[in-house]
Parts: sequence; structure tokens; C-alpha cells
Amino acid sequence: MNFESLKLSCKGQLVLPDNPQYDEARKVYNAMIDKHPAAILFCQDEEDVKHGILFAKENKLDLAIRGGGHNGAGLGTCDAGLVLDMSPMKQIEIDSDNKTAKVQAGCTLGEVDKATHEHGLMVPGGIISTTGIAGLTLGGGIGYFTRKLGLTIDNLLGARVVLANGQIVNCNAIQHPDLFWAIRGGGGNFGVVVQFAFKLSPISIVHAGPMFWELEDAKEVMKFFDRFTKEADIDLYGFFAFLVVPPGDPFPKHLHNKKVCGIVWNYTGPAQRVEEVYQPIRDFKKPIFDLIMEIPVPGLNSLFDDLYPAGYQWYWKAHYINELTDACIDTNISFGETLPSLHSTTHFYPIDGKVHQMASDETAWVNRDNRWVQVIVGVDPEPVNKEKVTNWCRSYYDAMIPFAIKGAYVNFMMKEGEERIRSSYRENYDKLVGIKTKYDPDNIFHINQNIKPS
Repeated sequence: MNFESLKLSCKGQLVLPDNPQYDEARKVYNAMIDKHPAAILFCQDEEDVKHGILFAKENKLDLAIRGGGHNGAGLGTCDAGLVLDMSPMKQIEIDSDNKTAKVQAGCTLGEVDKATHEHGLMVPGGIISTTGIAGLTLGGGIGYFTRKLGLTIDNLLGARVVLANGQIVNCNAIQHPDLFWAIRGGGGNFGVVVQFAFKLSPISIVHAGPMFWELEDAKEVMKFFDRFTKEADIDLYGFFAFLVVPPGDPFPKHLHNKKVCGIVWNYTGPAQRVEEVYQPIRDFKKPIFDLIMEIPVPGLNSLFDDLYPAGYQWYWKAHYINELTDACIDTNISFGETLPSLHSTTHFYPIDGKVHQMASDETAWVNRDNRWVQVIVGVDPEPVNKEKVTNWCRSYYDAMIPFAIKGAYVNFMMKEGEERIRSSYRENYDKLVGIKTKYDPDNIFHINQNIKPS
């Protein structure tokens, strides 16, 4: 394949297999993914993206789109195709008067946090700051501020998209509203988003952090958490986890490498109410570790970055769960007791608060009436432990099927097949197929959680 014409038409660097930088350039966050693209184009602007799309189309090459490279299934790369890497596209424009931001698709959540925090503002995102803002947003966007502010897509005002035919369009509530509807949860199926426009919220400092309890108290803690979060003020968010306590600061030595259950909290309300808000949790059962602290939003979103650097072995699966029945809780505890590595975990993220204030058909993200997103994560630094963490994750996932609703949060899926994708979009799926057929009839954008055109 001769890439000379692409190289000449683009500003960004084109990395081919004979380039000394190739092996570094082809890496993604999950070291379990080992793909060898024919070329990687580091796009400098939307014109580079356009030229890359048209080149791949003309030469019948598989096309993968990479923002932060965090996708667990490795959908930001491919074998023998062209990767468009947008990591050089990091421009951020803040309009503090109108509380909006324009963000290019190569930015990470941490970079967006840093830029918005300087103005006392933020956009709700995930829980690892190295996550790419593009993939996070296009899949929906669940994180510490979901109860208070909704999903990331609920704070999306518009986007600039390069279509399969090379046309560059703006989409929002007025321009291409069908495309705007689809990209809010439908992933990268419809075009390459090169810029997002977000509504910002005036939150800069929160009172947040983890509380841990003994593993033997997990059933009691899960039942309390379920009951408590149904009635809690939307200023208070928490996600439940089974975890191994990391061996280092700020954790006391007697807890190092201990399996525990925990809740990571985030309170966005007034500082004078902090003790009042957290006291019922402490009264329910005194935690064995309690690190609620005043913390800036960028600090909260990067709490776990050091625990999960790029280059580890990752395998994850997800469910939607509606009820934490006794049998469901007992099954979770049995796998919480057998966490296969320091970095392996499961999280239960609540879907409630502001998320429930929008109807399931208002955006492509259909699962607003569910109660929990569960992600099961098998992670280890060492390739030799790849099978161990993968098998634990799959076994846990299978054991949870009787308690789960069909489908999963697409940002937490591996490559799981068309039926799984269909069930994840439920009654919105057929509409998504129609929009896909309109904007990408040849399925140029298929290296994703793919919605096939009709």
C-alpha cells in the first residue's frame, strides 16, 4: 500500500511499520491488545481527519479512530488498516461568561478538568483522568457527578463531525438534530467527532473520598448503600466496590493488600453541611478507613490514575442490574472474596438523580430507567497473569447473568457481538440503524460497538 498521497495531503505525522516510533505509536492503554496497523496518522486538525477517512475509503482499508486509546476492547486500533490518532488535537476554548467549552477530540478528561477548573467550572466525566474525552462522551459518560449533573452527554451542546463522505458538519439541537441525537450514546458509528461543545457547571471543590469496611460486612454495606442512595440528596454520589487496598499512602499499613468492600463518595453541596451529610453513613457502621476530604475536581478525577497506568493487562465486562437481592449480593461477595489481583475490582455505579429526569428516547443512551451499571474489571501488570484475570472476570460476569438486565454500558464492553449491542440500545436501536444508514451507509466506521446500516 502506497501512503505517499496521504502523507503529502496531511499536516500530521504518518507512522508506518518501518518507522522506529511504530511500536510506541501502535500501543493502546490495554496491553492485552496487540494490533499492527498498516499506518497511524497523528491528525493535527479536522482536514487531516477528512483526508484519512477518504484515503481509507478509497483504498478499502479498515479505519480505526483513536482519542485517548482507553477502550478496553481495543477499538481504537486495528490490524492492517489505518488508525486516525487524534491525540495531537488538544485545543480547548472556555467561555466563562456563558459557561461553555469547545473541546477538541484528542483531549483527556484530565486536560479538560485542568482547563475548566481555572475558571471554577467543570464538565461531568468519568473516574480516571487519562480517559479520552471523546470515547467517554460518545458512549454516554458515567462518573462522580452523574446524580447531580446527569451523564456527560446530558451536558453536550453540540459537536463538529467529519462524515464518511468527507463532509464536515456541526450538529446540535437545530443543525442535523438526528446526528446529534445519535452521537449522545451511540458511539463513533456515525462519523468522527473532532470537537465537542459542553455546558459547564460552577463546581470546583468537593468533599469526597473512599470509606472501607470489612469484607464480612459487605452484605450489610450493600443493602445500606442501596437503601441510602435511593433517598440521598443528589449532591451526594457514591459507587460501591470490592477491592484490594493498595500497599502505600494514604492507606495505613495494617490494611495494605487486604480485601475489603468500600464506597467512594462525592459531595457537591455546601461545605457547612459536609459532616451532617456523611454522619448517617458513619453511624450505620464505622468504616475501617475513612478519607473524606476537601478536594478540587481535577484531584477527584485523578484519584486512581496511579493505580491504573497505561500498559496493564485489562479485561472487563458489564451488566445493568436493577435489584440488589440477597442472592445477587451473595454472588457478588463470593467473587469479591476471590479478587485475583491488586488491581482487579468491581464497581456499582448508580443510575439515578438527574439521569432519570430525561426520557430514554431523548438521546441514544436508552438505559435511564435502570438502577445500576456494574463493571467487572480484571487487571494485572504482568502478561503472565492475563488468563487468570480474564477467567475471573468472565466467571463473575456469567454468575451475574441471572440478576442482570439485557445489554450493557457500551464503554465497558469487550467485543461481544451484534445481539449484545442491539440489547444495549433496546428500543432506540432501530432508530440508530436508520441514522447510521443515512450518514454511513457503507459502514466505514465499523471498528466500534458497531451498529450496522440496513
